[in-house]
Amino acid sequence: MKNVKRGIEMTIYGYSRVSTIGQDLEGQIQALEKQGAEKIYQEKFTGAITDRPQLNELLSVLKEGDTLMVTKLDRFARSASQGSELVKELIAKGVKVHILNMGLMDNTPASKLIRNIFFAFAEFERDMIVERTQEGKAIAKQNPNYREGRKPTYTKEQLDHAMELKETHSFKQVEAKTKISMSTLKREARKRKAKEV
Repeated sequence: MKNVKRGIEMTIYGYSRVSTIGQDLEGQIQALEKQGAEKIYQEKFTGAITDRPQLNELLSVLKEGDTLMVTKLDRFARSASQGSELVKELIAKGVKVHILNMGLMDNTPASKLIRNIFFAFAEFERDMIVERTQEGKAIAKQNPNYREGRKPTYTKEQLDHAMELKETHSFKQVEAKTKISMSTLKREARKRKAKEV
């Protein structure tokens, strides 16, 4: 049911997003419906992807008097600064933004103050996470065995054993005995041969 105020038809829109295909949108949808969302746009996209068709469509239909509702700021923004800009733009357009874990954002002075404080803290928290990640990598790199990227599937001992077997067996036989794939065995053999040269 739509609200009507001074001849303006107002709709409460919800937007829900999860960052991986396996995640469930249902929890967000239920929370939005409980708070009165009448139409909910939903999609599964990572925060790093800028092109979110459902969010773009929703932003295009929002008009003065409407409310955009999300469960958390990071559902529709990749960063606190981006979220702040988007909220400012919507409020300037006459759209209220209701972030369930922060409150209703509109054009009142109190709301502006709360909004700025929350966004500043959100940005600070994100920066701290980035800083901690970088510090962790810097410490890890001091370890001589550090390898950035995916953890090796097989240990050095497993590969050494496989290469010893290769001296008297075919790749197919070694694969059967060690359960190490043929491509991994051939790659390891090439790598070791290159080191000998």
